[in-house]
Amino acid sequence: MLPTPTREEIARWRARHPRAFGRPPLERLVFALAASAFLAWLGWALWLFDITPARIWNGLAGLGTIIVLMIPPSPGELWTDILWGLAESVAMAFLGTFLAAVVAVPLGFLGADNMLLRGWARFSLRRVFDGLRGIDSLIWALAYVRAVGLGPLAGVLAIFTADVAVLAKLYAEAIENVEKRQVEGVTAAGAKRSLAVRFGVLPQVLPVMLAQALYFFESNTRSAAILGVVGAGGIGLQLSERIRVRHWDEVAFIIILMVLTVAAIDFLSARLRRRLIGAR
Repeated sequence: MLPTPTREEIARWRARHPRAFGRPPLERLVFALAASAFLAWLGWALWLFDITPARIWNGLAGLGTIIVLMIPPSPGELWTDILWGLAESVAMAFLGTFLAAVVAVPLGFLGADNMLLRGWARFSLRRVFDGLRGIDSLIWALAYVRAVGLGPLAGVLAIFTADVAVLAKLYAEAIENVEKRQVEGVTAAGAKRSLAVRFGVLPQVLPVMLAQALYFFESNTRSAAILGVVGAGGIGLQLSERIRVRHWDEVAFIIILMVLTVAAIDFLSARLRRRLIGAR
């Protein structure tokens, strides 16, 4: 049985660790004000968006009706169009990711702090990356549909534009974290700057770059379906057409097909990433 602490011991503990015995009054007041402000903001947001229990209940009831109409899933008469749209989406995601990954490699070297650019030049380039990353691929798709017309080309350009800045930033961070001793060893052997990059930096970052590109390809396969809804072609266009005419059984078939496709790409890309960067 532990001995009961004396008042003097408790006083010493309170002086040494005051927060263990409760928050100070001023801090409790600030916390209460912050909690009240958050609850007020939450209530205002619910009122602004007209989120009520009745609307949620009616929405769930309507969703239940749609799910019932989806059973059993059916490919419909135009099932070849569905398969062609799915192939377009996968090709669109692959081509957009491939182009973004290739262009992001030199941009990553330019944006890395330990490579070519210094000072304001590197800072300006990284801010360009931030600006491009701040615009979602769906916004780019809307712009490119207006610029080049309907079809997969707009989706490819949207994926490329949205991903090239993100991949360039990730590549730059990977380049900044390379092991310097390997680069110094190549330089000490008499190699030029370009050869030091080729044999000292690139072998370290190439597996990481390929793994990140594979991950983006997997993610863009899902994004390509959304881009098709705004006119960029692919399976999204097939999905939006069937939702418009309320062929819910065909919608269910398309959703199942998309899930299986993404799962297969996820499985294959995960195996490739493990081969490239190891089991970790």
